[in-house]
Amino acid sequence: MPLALYTFGQFTQPAEHEVNAGFFEMNDPIFDLADRAPGLIARSGYAMDEGTAPWGPEVYPEFYTERGDGWSPATLSLWEDMESLFAFTYSGLHAKAMKRGREWFEVPTWPPLVLWWHQEAARPTWAKGVERLMLLHENGPSPEAFTFREAFDEAGSPVVIDKTRVRALRAETG
Repeated sequence: MPLALYTFGQFTQPAEHEVNAGFFEMNDPIFDLADRAPGLIARSGYAMDEGTAPWGPEVYPEFYTERGDGWSPATLSLWEDMESLFAFTYSGLHAKAMKRGREWFEVPTWPPLVLWWHQEAARPTWAKGVERLMLLHENGPSPEAFTFREAFDEAGSPVVIDKTRVRALRAETG
């Protein structure tokens, strides 16, 4: 069963503001790395971009504030397991970008990401990602909506990420 990930961030300024230049410089290289990351099954595209089609209409959670640009950074993807996703998220260029997040994003009062085991045959939609983020925000971690810190396995039991496997994946990808 694939692991679904939805992330949502809110820029402090409109997307085109010069303060976000570093975000945009890193964005495409990070997506290129993600596309080659061990364990990635697929990721949704965006209506405004060429290439991979979006998984349904792009919607945002209630935390979204319109800044005159009509969008906010969000991702939606499927992974083989938590360790692969964790290794990608917290190493390499993506980890460097995360360290710079305060330059670009509001400090969230919401969970910045949500994970869940995706059971349907069809890919998850953006609306499903928002639904799961809101479930996590309103009720805390559960087998239906969780984080790396409080994770659950496919059967709904609490689980700890295998850090030995994460280290091996990081070593494998450099």
